[in-house]
Order: sequence, then C-alpha cells, then structure tokens
Amino acid sequence: MSNLKLFEGQQVRTYWDSREEQWYFSVIDVIEILTNSSNPRDYWFKMKLRIKAEDGLELSTICRQLKLKAADGKMRETDCTTTQNLLRIIQSIPSPQAEPFKQWLAKVGYERIQEINDPGQGIDRARENWQKLGRSEKWIQQRMTGQETRNKLTDYWQESGVKKGVEFAALTNIIHQEWTGLTVKNHKELKGIQSQNLRDHMSEAELIFTALAELSTRQIAESAEAKGLNENAVASKKGGSVAKNARKELEDKTGKSIVTGENFLPPGKDENKLK
Repeated sequence: MSNLKLFEGQQVRTYWDSREEQWYFSVIDVIEILTNSSNPRDYWFKMKLRIKAEDGLELSTICRQLKLKAADGKMRETDCTTTQNLLRIIQSIPSPQAEPFKQWLAKVGYERIQEINDPGQGIDRARENWQKLGRSEKWIQQRMTGQETRNKLTDYWQESGVKKGVEFAALTNIIHQEWTGLTVKNHKELKGIQSQNLRDHMSEAELIFTALAELSTRQIAESAEAKGLNENAVASKKGGSVAKNARKELEDKTGKSIVTGENFLPPGKDENKLK
C-alpha cells in the first residue's frame, strides 16, 4: 500500500508492506528534505560511492526498489528502505533536521500500529494533516465524504473483476474526463501540480461533482450488474455524464466555471517548476 506522509509540511512517499508489517520510505524524498538539495538523486548517488569507499558498505543492499508515483504522475521504481535502515542512512547526512526526522520516523511507525488496531485513527490523522495544511472544516468534510464514495466504487470494481492499478486508473479517467471535459492529467496541469493528489487541490465544488460522478457510476454499474473493464467503462461514462449535466446547469445559472486552475500551493508557486 503506497501512501504519502508529511514531515513539517513536506511530502515523503511511503509503502506499507502488510506481509512484513513495516513501512518503506523513499530515500530520495528523505534526502531532499534533509539536504535541501536541488538534485537529491545525484546526492544519493555520490553518497553511496562515499559510504562504500569509507565503510565498505553498499547502501543499495539495504534498499528495495518499489514503484511509487513520480513527479510526472507515472509509477517509477525508486530506492526505498525500512525505518531501521533509513536511520543508518540519516547518520551519514549532516543536517540539523536529522534528529527531528528520527523522532518523526518513530512517530509514523507507532501511529501505523495504532491505525491497524483502530482504523478510525487513520481518518482522524488525515483530518489533522488537512487542518495543518490550512483546509477549512467544510472542505475537509467534503473531502472525507468523497473518499468514502470513492471507496464504495472501487470496492464494487474489485468485486466485479476490475483489476487494481491500470484498470482502476482507466475507469477513473473516463469518469473524470466525462464530467470535467479534462483528463486527470490535464486537470492537474491546469492546477499546476504533478506529484500531488488532484483531490487534495480541488475546490469544494469540484469535490462535490467528483463524488456525484462516482456515486452515479456505482449505482448505474450495480443496476446493470456490470462485470469487468468494458462493462464498467460504459457505466463510468454514464455516471460521469450525470455530473457533467449537473455541472453545466449550475454553470449556466451562476456564470461561474466549476472546474478551475485554483490549487492549495503556496502563493506564486507552481509545482511543475519545483520538480
């Protein structure tokens, strides 16, 4: 299970291995935070050479290549490692952030254990993260409601034989393009983001119409007893069309566009220019 964690407002890509029951962290993301390097990949490459020369340790041997979402939105293999091994790597990085980051790692591990025992705590922490990022309570409520709607849809897809990953993404794109007139990629480009979650940068109205499109899709698919990718693709287009018609009617009455380039990035910053 891949995920994002926040350290002082900066994102770290993570992967939870349910078999091993431990987190894996993107080494590149950690290096970028601790060093403020403009090229963390190059820093990591040179660091591996230095440690091998000094200690004879191949840092690559304590890492694992996992596919995580890159800045361009594609799933790419990147060096990841466990909490224990990441602490070894951090020891070799001169940074005033090293100690706070170690404490953060311990906290992330402890919180995951709590969430396994009580899934409700994961929801509470998501709310806390959005609050720290300055989201309003109304926005947070809509984001969480939309996520529940999304989960019910993906549960149906899985039960009806749709494969996670590429097929889930294809159906999501059909729904999104139908109601917005934009692919997910084009919508992210409009908002000036790449690696960040599109829904985390949607307005309240965009979240509401996304939820309407996904709710409609699920109900249409259930009524038609859609099975597999092709049948669910038909339901996805119909569900997206329901939200599209509602969007157009509201836009006609208000004169305002629902789909916008507004985002929650700091003023004057475009994520596309930061990567």
